[in-house]
Amino acid sequence: MPNSPHRVRNVIIGLISVLLVGGLIFFATRKAPVLVVAKAVDRGTVEALVANTRAGTVNACRRSKLAPTIGGRIERLPVHKGDRVKANDVLVELWNDDLNAQLVLAKNELQSAQAREQQACLMAANAEREATRAVELQKKNLASDDTVDRAVTNQKAQAAACAASRSDVDVSRARVVAAQASLERTVLRAPFDGYVAELNGELGEYVTPSPPGIPTPPAVDLVDTSCLYILAPIDEVDAPRIRVGMPARITLDAFPGRSFKGTVRRIAPYVLEVEKQARTVDVEAVFADPEEYKALLPGYSADLEIVLDARESVLRIPTESLLEGKRVLVLNGGKIEERKIESGLSNWKVTEVVSGLNEGDFVIVSVGREGVKPGATAAIETTTSTK
Repeated sequence: MPNSPHRVRNVIIGLISVLLVGGLIFFATRKAPVLVVAKAVDRGTVEALVANTRAGTVNACRRSKLAPTIGGRIERLPVHKGDRVKANDVLVELWNDDLNAQLVLAKNELQSAQAREQQACLMAANAEREATRAVELQKKNLASDDTVDRAVTNQKAQAAACAASRSDVDVSRARVVAAQASLERTVLRAPFDGYVAELNGELGEYVTPSPPGIPTPPAVDLVDTSCLYILAPIDEVDAPRIRVGMPARITLDAFPGRSFKGTVRRIAPYVLEVEKQARTVDVEAVFADPEEYKALLPGYSADLEIVLDARESVLRIPTESLLEGKRVLVLNGGKIEERKIESGLSNWKVTEVVSGLNEGDFVIVSVGREGVKPGATAAIETTTSTK
């Protein structure tokens, strides 16, 4: 048939046209894959952590807010704010001329009492010798009984006078000690080595101790920076799991990107009700290496992470990828699948996978994006490993 080749060609052209049109319609109507952020399941360390609910504080192991025990006018102020002082250095001295005079008087009275004691005891010793001679003479019938009685009585009287004089000396010594104590109350000394953090008062100003129930600023705030620790509030729900000696990590806003190793040293035996909805327990942690905190200052804000438990070289996924009911979304062959897993230790960053996933599987982290659901077609936007 002469027209057969033309008919075959027309059929082929028609089929190609249909395929082209169908392909165009398919690609035009096909939905684009959902872009997701996925991370590969890898192996590493997973820790169970507890952290403070509010900012903690770097504190000095020794810090004293000092004030004289009596009121008075500042007569001497040998230190300034920021000075380094040694233990027993004078920080503040009040006017004390009257007490100095009383101390001088007490010392002079002590000298007089000591002189009277010496005189009385010398006389007592002489009376004792005379009494002894009188007794010996009486044995030889060379002294009367009256003479011996008078000598022995005088000896006893002089001995009593000597004892009384010694008691007077003891009383005078006690008065000197009392006068020295009164004078010392006007001198404020450093109880330990440290820095003068605050100084409230100037020469000639009058300072008074705090009345009961009415706190007043201390004359001197002394801080020993050779020993520092962290004080952090932990939620009452987490506190029962913490034990003294547990390892901890310390981070400070003043040193971003850096952490310090520490150890829990104390857990407060009571709950603080600072806020009605946030009851906390104070936990103290010390630095593992004292050399690390030489550049730190008391008062820095700090965060504390306490390691309750840790497992190494275990499968782990980002905690943000874990859905309610211990479910995860996995990208497999361009499709999103839902899998149920068994989890182990967990923190706000990573979660241990006991079963349900294999190393290298890609779990979807951006679970909140529109269109991310089981069965949907998806493509990875970024792929990184769990850090």
